Amino acid sequence: MAARREKLYPASKIELSPFVARHYDRLLDLFTLGGYARFIRKAIEDLGIEPGDSILDLGCGTGRNAALMMKYLGPAGKITGLDLLPEMKEQFEKRFREERRALFHQQRIDIPFDLGEKYDVAFVSFVLHGFPQQTREVILENIRRHLKPGGRLAILDYDEFRLSERSWLFRWIFRTFECRPALDFIEYDWKEILENFSFRVEGEKFYFREAIRLLTSRLKS
Repeated sequence: MAARREKLYPASKIELSPFVARHYDRLLDLFTLGGYARFIRKAIEDLGIEPGDSILDLGCGTGRNAALMMKYLGPAGKITGLDLLPEMKEQFEKRFREERRALFHQQRIDIPFDLGEKYDVAFVSFVLHGFPQQTREVILENIRRHLKPGGRLAILDYDEFRLSERSWLFRWIFRTFECRPALDFIEYDWKEILENFSFRVEGEKFYFREAIRLLTSRLKS
């Protein structure tokens, strides 16, 4: 029987069991019938990555997103992935075992930390919605600390919307498969929150009938 792991946030679903973590990419493709692969390729394309960017990928998982971002980087670019789970570390490092531009840190992003380096881009994908709001603010502070002046932050997550205004099917799916913190994430004004953290919102792109948004901003100099 697979070992169980005590969750830091019992109400959240972003903390994965060892089994799910080991098979995460395969399960995600199966559950979405391949839709996630097409979607994430488009979202990464929309990031506007520059060849020389240094990228901090918070909650990087298996490195699947990092591998897509790597395609836009030149010899001077690099990606640093952060994740808590040892299963993700194993898969990330296996994926990039011959790639010196990718580095993994087994690091909690929900507590203050300092990597001793600043980056051009911070990317956080489907992570923030799984935490309480106070913890999300800790993560944003960590991001601010690790970005260069004028550095870019890209948040790929749920858009802001009123669940009551969505179709009954959408409401059922969201309440059934999403975690409790996600129910308040969708009601916050994230542009205002980013402004309060010294970020200037520069753009947004929407997917799946505006249920998901890529929100891009820049740290004010």
